[in-house]
Amino acid sequence: MTVTPIGGFAGWLWLDASRGNAGQLSFSTPLRIPPLLAPAPGSSRTAKQFRLNLQEGVSELIPGRRTPTWGANGNYLGPTIRVNRGDRVQVHVTNRLRQTTTMHWHGMHLPAQMDGGPHQPIASGRTWSPQWTIEQPATTLWYHPHLHSVTAEHVYRGIAGLFLIDDGDTRLPHTYGVDDVPLIIQDKNFNDDGSLSTDGIRFGGINVTGLLGDRILINGTYDPYFKVTTTLARFRMLNGSNARVYHVGFADGRSFQLVGTDGGLLPAPLPLKRLMLSPGERAEIVVAFRPGEKAVLRSFAPDLQSNFLYEQLAGGNDEMDLLAFVAAPRLRPSPPLPSTLATVPAIQPAANAAVTRIVMGDFTFNDKTMDMKRVDHVATANTVGVWEVKNDQDIPHNFHIHGVTFHVLDLDRRTPPPHMRGNKDTVIVPPGSTVRLGVRYLRYSDPIRPYMFHCHILAHEDAGMMGQFLTVSPADRVRVPRSLSHDHG
Repeated sequence: MTVTPIGGFAGWLWLDASRGNAGQLSFSTPLRIPPLLAPAPGSSRTAKQFRLNLQEGVSELIPGRRTPTWGANGNYLGPTIRVNRGDRVQVHVTNRLRQTTTMHWHGMHLPAQMDGGPHQPIASGRTWSPQWTIEQPATTLWYHPHLHSVTAEHVYRGIAGLFLIDDGDTRLPHTYGVDDVPLIIQDKNFNDDGSLSTDGIRFGGINVTGLLGDRILINGTYDPYFKVTTTLARFRMLNGSNARVYHVGFADGRSFQLVGTDGGLLPAPLPLKRLMLSPGERAEIVVAFRPGEKAVLRSFAPDLQSNFLYEQLAGGNDEMDLLAFVAAPRLRPSPPLPSTLATVPAIQPAANAAVTRIVMGDFTFNDKTMDMKRVDHVATANTVGVWEVKNDQDIPHNFHIHGVTFHVLDLDRRTPPPHMRGNKDTVIVPPGSTVRLGVRYLRYSDPIRPYMFHCHILAHEDAGMMGQFLTVSPADRVRVPRSLSHDHG
């Protein structure tokens, strides 16, 4: 039987877009645990200073291959920063790369001038030292570069790390690296010489999402396993990938307990078997183990709710094994999981709350691409508003807002599923869908320094799916300029 050129191209395209490793890994490499970053000398209990040096290096991401990478205080990724609610912190970020970058504190509540978006560039050889007070509940946040139009490449090369906030509640597993374990999930492609392939890091043509990798790294570890030593373990999962959506669950179908989302703990543990994580989202889960068993964490094919072609091109048919958990023959008993976790006040907008409407179009918001000088929205500080975000494309998107906490009020006018009802800062927006968000603005007022909102599929963000807004007090509204300068960092 002959194959027509069009049919042959379509078949090649279909196969070329397919990636999956389910059942193919040997789980032979111990999981790397990012080190905890100790406060710098001179810190006190209530005023902690940290130092991050952004640098180039060489890493063995794939056994036997040397890969040029970027990292913070090391060759790849960065250390975990852990602080307490109420701490005053200052982070000295020194850029030893050969190009300008930024450092954004994703999900952090802080003044806009400390946020680390594209308005706070750090030139090569310079140090940026933002400082702020930790004023939010216990949660799992992260940090990464955020320079306009090159965020995808800077994150992909390896600069990212977790930023954990504690509030004194130790009822959940909390011994870092033992029963409280970070899982930074990333996908990569490699050239034959071991270097990272950046082919497709920008979208265009048939590339609808940017880069999708065929190798999965957890904390920079390929083919990893983690040795479990307790009957319960808490895993802080971050989707640190550029574009891939993960549908996380266990290969044997066991349940786990979702205890936290982007912005903190849930009111009570939520039993689940599968959980979708789009780029930038975090989830804290607690898993029960039996002595001597092995369990494989897998990303099942995610239903991206797109058409059959875009589903394939965006990774909707990919199944990827992530890592194995290998339980010791004897496990230390863990305290039982508490039935209640945290008080999560409702973010309930008033009936007359202002509504901000965003339509995701042809890699635009409201038919506009990002303009560093344009103010897209002005909000009143310390109030609650409504954002209505519609995905008007057949391509999956998600949506992240800096400097706020939001609750998903509804998804296509229906009550959101339980796993989407906690404090969040990033949410998936399926094709053709509309999400309405109750958004709590911070108390900080700044008429010239904006926060950002954008799709966190990084190729889409770099292409212009980003806007900016100001939060101001009523008194400061008269000072809002008609356009913004580029140097308001």
